[in-house]
Amino acid sequence: MQSKIILCPDIEIAISRVREKMEGAYLKLFECEEFKIDDAKGVTQEAYIAESRQKVIVIAAQRYRNEAQNALLKLLEEPPRNIVFIVIAPTKTALLATILSRIPLERIASKKQKPPIELDLQHLELEDIFSFVKKHARLGKGELSQMIEALLDRALFDAKISLNERELKQFSHAFHLAQLNARSQTLLLNLLLILYHARMRA
Repeated sequence: MQSKIILCPDIEIAISRVREKMEGAYLKLFECEEFKIDDAKGVTQEAYIAESRQKVIVIAAQRYRNEAQNALLKLLEEPPRNIVFIVIAPTKTALLATILSRIPLERIASKKQKPPIELDLQHLELEDIFSFVKKHARLGKGELSQMIEALLDRALFDAKISLNERELKQFSHAFHLAQLNARSQTLLLNLLLILYHARMRA
């Protein structure tokens, strides 16, 4: 069995699927809202506890601090004997590019229905953006989080819009702001303008 990253909007669903697949395996779970440097130290300590059989260390969080990810880089690249890592995150933007390049990536669909995006992202125009933002100006934080996630998914995988690391970080930041009840109008306008400019430079 190999280490891997699992992307799933619903962290609990992903953990449940992993437990089902790993039934009978020696599994250690590190679950938190935000993965910090102290969590990374705990994972490292656990990884270096010698085991005669394979141990699966599952790291699951909504958000990952950059310094915590950097602390795990070498460990993920060269895990100790009999150690397998499974890193669970809601979106690709939650993780650094250096982490994503270390481990194979797998997606698990959420049971939640993705909100419809009534936009043609491949032919996005400014008037489309302003109409969309006006229509969705008062979304709750749950709906807004799902909308941001769906926008990024549609842009990357359906419209094939290429986003640089700075732009991906802005999606990740917007996702976090949505959890804090930021205004949907402001966040959606900013993200759609990012997609508009990314499409224009292609």
